[in-house]
Amino acid sequence: MKQVLIVDDSPVIRKVARRILEGLRFQTAEAEDAREGLDACAFLMPDAIFVDGRMPEMDGASFVKELRKMPGGDKPRVVVVMSESDVAQTARARHCGADDIMLKPFDKEIMTAKIDELGLMAA
Repeated sequence: MKQVLIVDDSPVIRKVARRILEGLRFQTAEAEDAREGLDACAFLMPDAIFVDGRMPEMDGASFVKELRKMPGGDKPRVVVVMSESDVAQTARARHCGADDIMLKPFDKEIMTAKIDELGLMAA
């Protein structure tokens, strides 16, 4: 079963994402901030990560940049989840190594399409 890490400071967003992903047969883990997310990756590198683009202390692009420096950090597919379409933020996230961007709010249909686009569908 593929492992997906959800990194978001909103417990509601984490809960929605977790329910969708678990319904799609992914094993999930959660982190409430970027530092906790990086610590989780150091313990067990997931197959994919959905990370909030704007969090206190470290944003999604900075998270991706740090992740990509870690051993095995080049392997997870990373989607930065943003509240609004921001060209500069999108460009920065991609420059830091994000695989894709997804806008909030999202639902099962949107997340399933994103997962499929990235070749992440659970086995």
